[in-house]
Amino acid sequence: MRNAFIAAAAFAVLSSFSFGSYAASQAQPTPTAPAAAVAQAPVNLNTADAATLTRELKGIGATKAKAIIDYREEHGPFSSVDELLEVKGIGSATLEKLRSQLSVQ
Repeated sequence: MRNAFIAAAAFAVLSSFSFGSYAASQAQPTPTAPAAAVAQAPVNLNTADAATLTRELKGIGATKAKAIIDYREEHGPFSSVDELLEVKGIGSATLEKLRSQLSVQ
């Protein structure tokens, strides 16, 4: 009788392990889009405020954002993204890194 009880208890314990592994294998993760794959609208250099420039454009801090806005106020709207090179503190490497995220329309 004692052996039957031990065998039943062992069976119950081992069964619970296999159920947990079965349940885990049946769980379907919800697919999510990676953060990098989420498309963002380009930042319009002619309408963006300093907060938008610093938040949306990596490498543009408060100082460069102010320089962009100061340039825009002094010279009028940007006619092309390349005109950003005229802003003090913006070089060709920065422009090329950000080009796909910028617009002037």
